[in-house]
Amino acid sequence: MSEFLMLGWNVAIPEVDIGDDIFVVQDDNGTLRRVQVKTSTSTVRQGSFSGQFSVSVKNLRNISNILVHYIFLVRHNDEWSKPVIVRQDYLPDHFENNKVGSEAKGNITFYFSYHKGKVECSGQDFTKYIKDYTDFPKIEH
Repeated sequence: MSEFLMLGWNVAIPEVDIGDDIFVVQDDNGTLRRVQVKTSTSTVRQGSFSGQFSVSVKNLRNISNILVHYIFLVRHNDEWSKPVIVRQDYLPDHFENNKVGSEAKGNITFYFSYHKGKVECSGQDFTKYIKDYTDFPKIEH
C-alpha cells in the first residue's frame, strides 16, 4: 500500500473480502485499480530461492471491466522480494499459451524462481514484471 501512496494514488481496503485486497484510486479522475496481493515464504535453492503462489481459476478468469493486478511477494532472509506485478488478463494467457503454472482443485499454482535479479515461472522469463507499475503512473499533486 505504501508504494501506491508514494506514487500519489489513494488506497483503500475493502470492508468485505471477495477477492480484492486493495483498491487503488486516482482521486482527480476516478481511475480505479483492483489489487490482489499474494505472498509466499521462500524455499532456498542453490544460489537462488523460489516461492509458490495459488490463484483461484474462477477469480483469474472472471475478467470484468476493471482488471485485477496480482502482486506476488516472497519473504526471503527476513526481507520481501521486489514485487512482481502481473495484470489479470496476462496470467491466463501465460498459463494457456506458455504452459506457466499447474492447475488442480480449482487453483493454478505458480512457482516463481528468483536468481540474480531475474524471475522465472515454469521456465518463462517474468523479469519484466518486477516492479511493473505501468498501470500506476506517478501522480503529481
